[in-house]
Amino acid sequence: MCSCSCVVWLLCCVLSCCCVLLLLLYCGTRPYRSSRIVGGQASREGEWPWQVSLHIKGQGHTCGASVLSNRWLITAAHCATQWEALLGLHVQSQTSEWTVRRNIQQIIAHPDYNFLTYDNDIALMELDSNVTLNQNIWPICLPSPTYDFPAGLAAWITGWGATREGGLAAKILQKAEVRIINSTVCKSLMKDDVTDRMLCAGLLKGGVDACQGDSGGPLSVTGPSGRVFIAGVVSWGDGCARRNKPGVYTRVTKYRNWIKEKSGIFSCCSAPYSCCLCYTSCCFDECIYFLSSFSHILVCLRFYRHMFSLG
Repeated sequence: MCSCSCVVWLLCCVLSCCCVLLLLLYCGTRPYRSSRIVGGQASREGEWPWQVSLHIKGQGHTCGASVLSNRWLITAAHCATQWEALLGLHVQSQTSEWTVRRNIQQIIAHPDYNFLTYDNDIALMELDSNVTLNQNIWPICLPSPTYDFPAGLAAWITGWGATREGGLAAKILQKAEVRIINSTVCKSLMKDDVTDRMLCAGLLKGGVDACQGDSGGPLSVTGPSGRVFIAGVVSWGDGCARRNKPGVYTRVTKYRNWIKEKSGIFSCCSAPYSCCLCYTSCCFDECIYFLSSFSHILVCLRFYRHMFSLG
């Protein structure tokens, strides 16, 4: 006969399986689908639910950001000023039932941000109150520190920035597909102004790029499970969409510990037992790999036994 403690233990095993399924339904997914960036096209409403528009009151859209949770945003440090954040927005100057406005309670720019070189160009923003996550407001996944974004990988940039260099900002949220550029190649093209904390993306032939007004927005990559991860934050470039001048982005994987320290948000695979818990779901792809090993499943079972002091 199974004891009460045994029942609890089995229940934990069932909950673990349920948590793995729930991971599919959390960050980096598009709960509802109705797909300027230079060389881009208009997106559909709800296609990029983590995209945020940062406004200076009285001046309109100036920078982008991404939703990390119902309280936190990620953006570029050079965008760190007093903003109003619009979440769930699709068309500038046309709010809908999904649009939520929030003031920024605090801005945490990286302490080593260099405004001359744009090194460490990353910042966190805490909203003044929580937002309700829905089909048009949803968090993007944070990659673990070891997540690899190889050269040639397809990525997407989104924003309301200028549709050409020196041009006007877009009204409808734009999207464009680019490719991750080899770091050595990028450093050569950009005259060694690119550090290891930066990531390059674009098309070497030119024609597609982020531009003024896209700063702080996401460079996103779709993982094997179909979930979307933020690989980079729009930072700087030499003009917009020029030949052999790719866009330069802050490499998010380099700042995972800092993000965790400041916001409490972390990749569930950042610790050995994290995939045993349903605390966060931003690394489904890595957790599935972790739990695919029988030895790792045993690790989780031992962890549950320890939690409930089962003999």
